[in-house]
Amino acid sequence: MKNLFYILSGFVFLISCESRTYEEISDNTPITEVVKYNTAVKTIIDNNCIGCHGAGSFKPLTTYNDVKTNIDAIIERIQKQNGDPLKMPQGGSLSGSQINVIVTWKADGLLEN
Repeated sequence: MKNLFYILSGFVFLISCESRTYEEISDNTPITEVVKYNTAVKTIIDNNCIGCHGAGSFKPLTTYNDVKTNIDAIIERIQKQNGDPLKMPQGGSLSGSQINVIVTWKADGLLEN
């Protein structure tokens, strides 16, 4: 009985491992319009970052200027692999399409409106 438990545990462990890369699982659908902070990025930040990075926090991300100033660090942190202690948001992940929006916003020139 004990051996069966170990075999089943090992099997469950092996099938639960994710072997695909970030590029394989992310939504890389090209964004065809210019990305602007108020219409696309602000909602992502508000829904995923403000809990820890609200007004009065160490690194607030509550305004356009806050996000614009910290964009390189934000992109670096949201693209880290799961399990990395520096990955943001802590305890979760943005979808590939959300990451794509933020990266495209930077590439488009960090437009506000």
